[in-house]
Parts: sequence; C-alpha cells; structure tokens
Amino acid sequence: MFSPNSERPRVDLQYQSTIKVFENGVRAFQKQNYDKAAEIFEKLVESNARDVAHRAQVHLRLCRQRTGRQVLPPKSADDYYTLGVACLNARQFGLAVEHLSKADKMKPHQDHIQYALAVSHSLGGNSDAALAHLEAAFALRPENRIQARRDEDFQGIAADPRFRRLTYLAGN
Repeated sequence: MFSPNSERPRVDLQYQSTIKVFENGVRAFQKQNYDKAAEIFEKLVESNARDVAHRAQVHLRLCRQRTGRQVLPPKSADDYYTLGVACLNARQFGLAVEHLSKADKMKPHQDHIQYALAVSHSLGGNSDAALAHLEAAFALRPENRIQARRDEDFQGIAADPRFRRLTYLAGN
C-alpha cells in the first residue's frame, strides 16, 4: 500500500548523504587539500539540495582562489554573505568584513549580516565596530540579544560594559 509519507524518509536520507559529502569537502578544505575539496564541491554544485549547492559553490570559489584557478566573482548579497561567513570560519577576519560589508551595501538592514559583521569585528579586535553592528542587529531583530549573550565569539568584548548594556537592554 502506498503511503504519502513513504517519499519523506528517502528524501531525508538523500539530503543527509549530501550533507555528509559536503562535510567531507569542508574537512579537505580545512586540511588545505584544495584540489580534493574542489573535486567534491564541483559534484555538489548541481545538487538538488539548493542550500548545499549554494554553499558548495562558495567553497568551490574559495578552493579556486587558493589554487590560482579562475574564480567567478560573487553576484548577490547572499553570495557575499556566504563568502564572508566562510572567511570568518577560516579566521580571515579582514576578508570576512570586506565581503560582509559588500553584502550589507547590496542588501541593507539585514540582521544576520549585521550580526556576522559584529562577530567579524569582535574576533578581529575592533570592539567599537562590533558593538555598532550588534546594536544594528538588535534593532532589526531583538532576539539577537539572547544569542549574543551566549555566543563565544563575543568573549573578547563580553566584559565591556557597553556589550552588557546592549545585550541586557530592556530586560531581554
């Protein structure tokens, strides 16, 4: 007998498999084995899992940058945001700020971009800029205060009275 839910487990298994392949690519990238990582990401760019395909495309671009192959520039605010977050994860804070700032210019007033900029500046040692972007992220989405209180990326500024004032404003 056919059940309407019989498709769901197969789709979830396919997605989980795609995620595992992506994680293998990320591990190769982190080990600076860019050729192997690029090979994995090239296969994932055409994946039906759109979120994975998009991330794979950004990582593929980074691999090509590292190996000197031709790189297509990011086209959208989302591309710049994803590239900025990838740079942030790679601990390249200057590049992260550069890409995230471009995303912010293309698509202003986005709390996730402001929050990522705050993290980039915080980890890069620019507490004034970090606090300014946090304030903007909180204004756009007050729930970000709760996340920031627990976010280890703000350890460097957590003792700053301005950080405490921002994150605990209005009893949140």
